[in-house]
Amino acid sequence: QVQLQESGPGLLKPSQTLSLTCTVSGGSITNNYYYWSWIRQPPGKGLEWMGAIASSGSTYYSPSLKSRTSISRDTSKNQFTLQLTSVTPEDTAVYYCAASKTLILGATDKNLYEPWGQGTQVTVSS
Repeated sequence: QVQLQESGPGLLKPSQTLSLTCTVSGGSITNNYYYWSWIRQPPGKGLEWMGAIASSGSTYYSPSLKSRTSISRDTSKNQFTLQLTSVTPEDTAVYYCAASKTLILGATDKNLYEPWGQGTQVTVSS
């Protein structure tokens, strides 16, 4: 049974770089059946798909975040990482990592993703 767990700092200042790691257990991130996504939910708003990395290592990004987002992986640790540069208070959100067996760019239908990590709160404030 695949399980995901996010980790990273909970508080950043504007202009800093957010770095979050998702540790995968119970399955390999190189498994051909999965795509590994980052999704966030700002307070009072809906889910926003940020990007994904495929089992092949190919990456996909939301056009609105592409200039600030980078997703990478460490296969030796079975982890994938999100970096978001130049954060602002508008980047305050709960950040989730999630797995899916298909990739629909921008999709936020919760039913497409299983499993999800528990989510981690990130606050950007001066």
